[in-house]
Amino acid sequence: MRRDVEAGSDAKLTLSSGGRETTVDLYSEEGMALVDALRLKQAAEFKRMYEPRWLGVPIIQLPEDIVAMQELIWHLQPDMVVECGVAHGGSLALYAAIMELIGKGRVIGVDVDIRPHNRTAIEAHPLAHRIDLVEASSIDPATVEQVERRCEGAGTVMVVLDSNHSYAHVAEEIRLYERLVTPGSYLVVMDGAQALVADIPRGKPEWAEDNPLTALREFLASTSEFEPDRHFERFGATCVPDGFLRRRAS
Repeated sequence: MRRDVEAGSDAKLTLSSGGRETTVDLYSEEGMALVDALRLKQAAEFKRMYEPRWLGVPIIQLPEDIVAMQELIWHLQPDMVVECGVAHGGSLALYAAIMELIGKGRVIGVDVDIRPHNRTAIEAHPLAHRIDLVEASSIDPATVEQVERRCEGAGTVMVVLDSNHSYAHVAEEIRLYERLVTPGSYLVVMDGAQALVADIPRGKPEWAEDNPLTALREFLASTSEFEPDRHFERFGATCVPDGFLRRRAS
């Protein structure tokens, strides 16, 4: 694998695709944006988000987004983080680890299907005392009521949506869970980047329309209570475009 690429200050970057060419200065805002966009597509194509582990547990996030989430939670210091979508439980371990360092807080993981080996690993983890699991559909009103009861008395509540990535499901999750987010806290809508990688070899054409990004942008167009905080997208390649939504303090 060659790593000794020469690229001086006059370097240009040209992308050829679909019979069209785009050329930009490598060391420019446009060049950085193009590289970030291509890194995202490559990461999705080669499933790089499946590589990281957090404290031994697969997390299924890009390293840039892992760093952004730890920054957000350390800054916010929430009393409760609700995450829809559990998978292996790596993100639950990440949030619980930061809360352990803060010295307070719990994580609620909601998933319609928590596989037995994943539940066993989560419940045996050293940070299990900060994690609660709810095995049920995230869009079942009874599930939302149960989660809301568990959040009673929490001063700062943050919500992360990372389950079914279809437009309809995410739109319904946003509708049901946005009220749990306390003023000044965040609703994080994961994997809106699905809309941006529909054209990669392993992508699916329907992702261009059926994706979380469409749902969250429609939500933002309908409310003045939430605004995207792009500070947490500054690391470049991200699966969370426009997805760090801050609820206005007022």
